[in-house]
Amino acid sequence: MKMKLVCLLQKKKPKSQDPSLWLLKPCKMCEVMRDGLLEKRSSGLLQLWKKKRCVLTEDGLRLHNCKGGAGGAGGAGGGDTPCAAWSSGAKELRFERMATVDCVEYKRGLVYFTVVMATGKEIDFRCPQDGTAWNAEIALALVRYKNLQAVQTGRNRHLSSAHLGSTGEDVEL
Repeated sequence: MKMKLVCLLQKKKPKSQDPSLWLLKPCKMCEVMRDGLLEKRSSGLLQLWKKKRCVLTEDGLRLHNCKGGAGGAGGAGGGDTPCAAWSSGAKELRFERMATVDCVEYKRGLVYFTVVMATGKEIDFRCPQDGTAWNAEIALALVRYKNLQAVQTGRNRHLSSAHLGSTGEDVEL
């Protein structure tokens, strides 16, 4: 099931501190490819697994904190069961800043994988092994995004060379 989601270009904070009252300006429509729960390893000293609601779109992966049901090191997470509440703020891992998805390991019914950012930062996730794994969907979406960028770059080069004039390659002798 695919649905449309309005991406947020800008949040304007009103006088109220309640985030649900903030004004949101839509920038464009993004197709939601998958929406569900993943567990992300925290970067702190204890490196606990925390449940995140993840929304995979054409542009990247959006991570929302789960309030009132954060999974510690014990829970498997990754299912599509909603948590008690979601935080208003979301961390966005955009494909333009992602390098690869790798380090897949299967243990006790869970899939462990790593998203590697262009800066070299590694972000660890885990999810249940049932059905299509998140890592596969994220990797396919990343490849699709990079391919579209390459096609766009090729088109731009072709258009700019056509605009500047012939390079002499198509001249018959």
